[in-house]
Amino acid sequence: MPRTILHVDMDAFYASVEQRDDPSLRGKPVVVGGMSDRSVVSAASYEVRPFGVRSAMPMAVARRLCPQAIVVPPRMSRYAEVSARVFTIFERYTPLVEGLSLDEAFLDVSGSRALHGDGETIARAIRAAIREELGLTASAGVAPNKFVAKIASDVNKPDGLCLVAEEDVAAFLGPLPIERMWGVGKKTSELARAHGFRTFANLIASSDDGLEQVFGKHGPVMARLARGLDEREVVPDRDAKSIGAEETFETDLRTIDAIERSLLAHSLRVAARLVDEQLAARVVQLKLKHSDFTLVTRRVTLREPAYDTDTIHRTACELLARVGLTRPRLRLTGVSVADLVPIDSARSLFPDAADEKNRSVEKLRANLRGRFGDGALTRASLLDPGGKRNRDR
Repeated sequence: MPRTILHVDMDAFYASVEQRDDPSLRGKPVVVGGMSDRSVVSAASYEVRPFGVRSAMPMAVARRLCPQAIVVPPRMSRYAEVSARVFTIFERYTPLVEGLSLDEAFLDVSGSRALHGDGETIARAIRAAIREELGLTASAGVAPNKFVAKIASDVNKPDGLCLVAEEDVAAFLGPLPIERMWGVGKKTSELARAHGFRTFANLIASSDDGLEQVFGKHGPVMARLARGLDEREVVPDRDAKSIGAEETFETDLRTIDAIERSLLAHSLRVAARLVDEQLAARVVQLKLKHSDFTLVTRRVTLREPAYDTDTIHRTACELLARVGLTRPRLRLTGVSVADLVPIDSARSLFPDAADEKNRSVEKLRANLRGRFGDGALTRASLLDPGGKRNRDR
């Protein structure tokens, strides 16, 4: 039986939440990110995009392109709270939900058709529920597999729906520019076009040997995807065995200081989820992707379970030091935790005073988040990324 896969992507999620929560921002050009010019844009509302402002862009560039843009500091816990409600809507239609981030997920609704209707019907119902219950919009792609669904969800943004039937996959993918392929950034795009690969159809027409000569071992994989061949299953993570946060940057991170700041932002998000779900972690893992797409991971088992930002961030930075970067050019950083246990397991018979202080701060932060949002308590280094990383404990 053919599969029916949905990819649902919230529209300008962080910025849309800010506009929803603060009516004075509605219809105005909103940029979510740090106030310093050295920070990057976390999200850009659709009102600011005609000026050329995009997420992951340096804030200095965004402000130059749109001086009238309203810069709003991020509230990650608020976004996580709204995200949880979005995912609750997803799970009404299928237990097979694979979250990619706070604002997007794959859904396998193949087994839901008898109860809820075909893929189009389910996608429309999900988008309507998100609009009516949360006051937000989402775009969706419906296709026979994850790769095609992901591309389709981006076709009619914002607030759009794109259906790609199995018999239409080749016609849909063939004319697309090479840049629509997952993982094809500026460098790979320039390489592809220099060798005459401008569209998916160009990849399909080439031999595997020819593709390997240009793209290495990834060449034949790119051709399979260009044909719409993707057998990957939707892996549900409702009962997550790990919790993580990562970000792909438009501009490569080139300094250790910038990398450590990104790890701090990830650690804050991970710690917030741990506290919200009353979990602690025994394992911390670092994920780095270089500009050439080389992936590096490092992990370590903690001496006792932890759920606080400082322990997670400190451990991630120690793992970073082990990698031994000399001239970094990172397109992606990530922090995740695993081997999760109930939060009470994080107490030792002989607790370290500093660790206990960190945990108390984390619980205070969670309490203030619930009452006032993330702005109630955050890290100075994230509010002012141009400064040194705050090492105060």
